[in-house]
Amino acid sequence: IIDTGQRHMAKAVSALLEDKRLDRVILTHHHEDHSGNAAIISQRHGIPVMGQPLTAAKLKTGFSILPYQHFVWGKAPAVKISPLPDVIETDRFTFTSLHTPGHSKDHTVFLEKQQGWIFSGDLYIGERIKFFRSDERLPDQIKSLKKVLALDFETLFCAHNPSLKNGKQKIESKLQFLEDLFGQIKKLSEKGLSEKQVIQVLDPRNDRWVKLITMGNASFANMVRSAITSIN
Repeated sequence: IIDTGQRHMAKAVSALLEDKRLDRVILTHHHEDHSGNAAIISQRHGIPVMGQPLTAAKLKTGFSILPYQHFVWGKAPAVKISPLPDVIETDRFTFTSLHTPGHSKDHTVFLEKQQGWIFSGDLYIGERIKFFRSDERLPDQIKSLKKVLALDFETLFCAHNPSLKNGKQKIESKLQFLEDLFGQIKKLSEKGLSEKQVIQVLDPRNDRWVKLITMGNASFANMVRSAITSIN
């Protein structure tokens, strides 16, 4: 099982997997909408949960989330995470794991080269992203998108917006969008504009409700800040 969904979907996920023969759970990253049912699946099926070292650190005792996250997804229970190997073999498939930080420090994607599949977690989500969470980093996402584009795949198993065809083109489009945005931010910053001024110039004003609901945890400003931090 690659990622486990949100805790609020525990009953549905458990019912879906009840009659399945499961070998292990592997996580793309620790965020609560991906790790929410890892503990319950591990306990009920007696299987290990595998992830990146930073994922293990986050889920060892559980991590704090904001009120909106509790309401929308629910808190992910603590679970022991076993080391994630570079190559994961199953009866039918071979997955290569690649560390792709940016959306989170622990973000990882899984490539099935023979099938032309990539399980991208939240690396893609969409071609034109309107806001970042506070732990996302624009320069790191650009590097990770370039890393993935060097791979051979057609099907993009994105956790939120999958594409069975033209997956590589989807990644290319997002990369171009983020590179263009980074270039704009860099140009304005080098002109001497402050962080606040850069945000005011580029702010598309379409994240107001998101920023309000998330108490500032998700916003366009986070995209700008993450870029300026790397420039300076």
